[in-house]
Amino acid sequence: MLRSPLLALAALCLVNIPVLPTRGGTEAPSPVVRQQQLRPLPGQLDELLMVNDNNPELITGEGVLLSTFPINKGLDVALDGRFDLFSHHVFAGKPDELTSTLWLAVLVQPRGDKPVTLTVTGGSTSLSQGTKPGQTSAPFLPLPSLMAETTTPIASGPGSRVAGDLLRGTRAPELPSQIKIVPGKASPLLVLPIPVAGLDPLLNGRNLQLRLQSSAPVYLATVAAYGKNDTQPSDQRLRTLLISGKRSPKEHQPSARGSKGKIIYSRVSGVQIGSTWTGTLSDPNSTTLNVGNAPISWPISSLERGDLGTGQVETAELKSFDIGTAWAAHGNYGVEYDLTLPLHNPDRKTRSVAIALESPDKQGSGNGKLLFQSGESGPVMFRGPIEVTGLDGANGRAMGRRLFHLVLRRGQEGPILGHVSLGPGQSRRVRVRLVYPADATPPQVLTLLPVKQSSSTTDVHP
Repeated sequence: MLRSPLLALAALCLVNIPVLPTRGGTEAPSPVVRQQQLRPLPGQLDELLMVNDNNPELITGEGVLLSTFPINKGLDVALDGRFDLFSHHVFAGKPDELTSTLWLAVLVQPRGDKPVTLTVTGGSTSLSQGTKPGQTSAPFLPLPSLMAETTTPIASGPGSRVAGDLLRGTRAPELPSQIKIVPGKASPLLVLPIPVAGLDPLLNGRNLQLRLQSSAPVYLATVAAYGKNDTQPSDQRLRTLLISGKRSPKEHQPSARGSKGKIIYSRVSGVQIGSTWTGTLSDPNSTTLNVGNAPISWPISSLERGDLGTGQVETAELKSFDIGTAWAAHGNYGVEYDLTLPLHNPDRKTRSVAIALESPDKQGSGNGKLLFQSGESGPVMFRGPIEVTGLDGANGRAMGRRLFHLVLRRGQEGPILGHVSLGPGQSRRVRVRLVYPADATPPQVLTLLPVKQSSSTTDVHP
């Protein structure tokens, strides 16, 4: 007897997220409280539209996943010029079958009566597990907390892989570079498989992110469909599903906005406003950031009831969304953060600081403190890449772009990404970029930590 989709999903989590032993036998990790500044993240989201296709996460049947078309309960949102697509789903096979494949199709149609050129300016896609040669994939590997990337991409899970490709400016070979869309009917931009043949458990996932440029307004839909004998469904069959209005079953009814008590965020099926958060992390009423004020942390991907006491909700609002799905883009999955730290040392002695991305326990953090747990035994909260430019290199010179892969657990103080040493009166701009990856759990914090100077050692002091 085959396992149910939910049991298969739980089994995959158990396989791919190993629990590390705690120190001292069965003793629970002891809390670590760091008294420090906790500031709202400067900057803001842009107004670029992003089609956010993540509900259902676990696809259990054929049908339309998300539609911006003006028919059959679509969102009636035309997309013009630059816009993005974020799509993330998993498939646990068809009941009583061992070799089924689900196909994820992206269908596009011009709003008018003229052809439209659609250019893929960036993006990537990845399966959790490839079943055939040539399929881009990234299994959930039990990686260490910090790995510095050199020439080979490092990833754990499809969300991690796609986020890294976006930061590198590379793309999966499955993606086209440009396609001309004829008017009068929906045409497939992509038709990608989510196969489960040969997998144990029968579960696979696909993450897809596209940065698109349209020469004229278009409507877009994502459709889930089964093929025949591992053959992708025909274009006509995909159009028939779209026109029929049949919906793939949704999941996780959200709590009403503004309701009290426990909150169910749900997953997103809509068009959000905002694709990139750009900010300069200077001191209040200043153009620079005094390194002597460290430690300082800024939330990344803060959300309602997850603002770490800053009062800031970074969550993108939705222009339109499907009934029964999330009313905001909780977590900002797929959003790029492009942050500049204009570091300055006004003192008469050299000062050094460290850069880290951390995952404090949101229960107990806030009001000038962050709560961490000693050890690394909690559930994974962040699994993905981060890019830093301007860290100390050889001879104290600023390095160019460095890419790191992080695996952060609940309450984990982030491993140090690198240091910046500034002499009296010196300044340096450090740039930090990340694409908030699928399978992460917000919020995290970007932290500037002081470093104690010593003739023999360099220690980070919280």
